[in-house]
Amino acid sequence: MRVLITGAAGFIGSHLVDRYLNDGWNVVGMDNLLTGDMENLIAAGGHPCFSFVHCDISAPWPASISDSGGIDLVLHFASPASPVDYARYPLETMRVNSIGTQNCCEAALTWGAQFLYASTSETYGEPLQHPQSESYWGNVNPIGPRSCYDEAKRFGEALVMAYWRSNGLPGRIIRIFNTYGPRMRRSDGRVVPNFIAQALGGAALTIFGDGRQTRSFCYVDDLVEGIVRCADSSATTGVIVNLGNPKERTILDFAHTVSDIAAVPLRVEARPMPQDDPSRRCPDISRAKELLGWEPRVSLEDGLRRTIDSFAKAGNE
Repeated sequence: MRVLITGAAGFIGSHLVDRYLNDGWNVVGMDNLLTGDMENLIAAGGHPCFSFVHCDISAPWPASISDSGGIDLVLHFASPASPVDYARYPLETMRVNSIGTQNCCEAALTWGAQFLYASTSETYGEPLQHPQSESYWGNVNPIGPRSCYDEAKRFGEALVMAYWRSNGLPGRIIRIFNTYGPRMRRSDGRVVPNFIAQALGGAALTIFGDGRQTRSFCYVDDLVEGIVRCADSSATTGVIVNLGNPKERTILDFAHTVSDIAAVPLRVEARPMPQDDPSRRCPDISRAKELLGWEPRVSLEDGLRRTIDSFAKAGNE
């Protein structure tokens, strides 16, 4: 079996590369390294069943990929995914989720491959439904500073569903909620790497607003397990599935947890809340439980210990 993973050098993409290699697949990774890092693929680089193609999937694909056969599964994970990144690369973010998604859909159709599109909980915007189920249409500012990501992902979802309805593409969509773990970039800009880097560096933890906004944090190994099950299931064709941890935490509570595990005194620095930053975020994972038999297993404390250890080790190398 052969899988093509776009965004393979990214945080989640690289963990997927490792998982599929460990499961005995041949893996083709694609990435333009805009936000990805080849350091994430060191373990995979020497594997005889892994090959890497450096290219922008929004542009015409190299003949070595577009003319190849034997691809059984396409996992589309290429996209800037943090507010820092898509603020820096708004047009690239929109292209990779529109033209890039279309290129992936066309390739999957040509190969007769299964297809999975990585969408995001950001499609729910500032939610008026809590927790958020897949049937909720969202409350998104279509022209705000985050819209290049939110609306690009919403368009990508619509495109995949159109290919499924019109062309019979065996596609499915996952909406990923806050995920963390080893290989997150310190400069990522999201709360987990921010807090860990600040705690390890002896700095105050930056909290936007009053800290009462909530997130639900899913460890990357749990997410990868959900992705693999979703991609392998015929029950998810033409379906959207939330993947995330339903245990909701305030950002202030999360700051206490990070400082406790890092064994440093908690100091915080308050800053104004960014525009359109959601006040609540928590998935309803009933569909994932029903269709995939999936729910997160790794506790926040255990996941944070592993992540903090990986950040500390990287800082000492």
